[in-house]
Amino acid sequence: QVLLAESGGGSVQAGGPLRLTCVVSGGNFHIYDMKWYRQAPGKERELVATVYSGGTTNYADSVKGRFTVSRDDRKKTVYLQMNSLKVVDTAVYYCKAATCGPDYWGHGTQVTVSS
Repeated sequence: QVLLAESGGGSVQAGGPLRLTCVVSGGNFHIYDMKWYRQAPGKERELVATVYSGGTTNYADSVKGRFTVSRDDRKKTVYLQMNSLKVVDTAVYYCKAATCGPDYWGHGTQVTVSS
């Protein structure tokens, strides 16, 4: 069984940083492509950042230059460093493990950015 647990969300003022953490238990973390999504109230869930099993990263245009995704395969953990946060970044952030079989999701962590 593969379980994902996000942490690090909270409330921050615009311009501030937060770092999200997603710890994976079970499975073969090193072969998973790890993704961060977010869902704002009344909006669809959107892909924010990906770190592939080989370490390559990809970002949504809206967060490029502000967010950095990374992974530590020994710790089975993926991080999302968020800098220069904006009010529009307010959302529930979810971690997903993309595998050759099913995808696995965490339960999400709330990020609230105030002006």
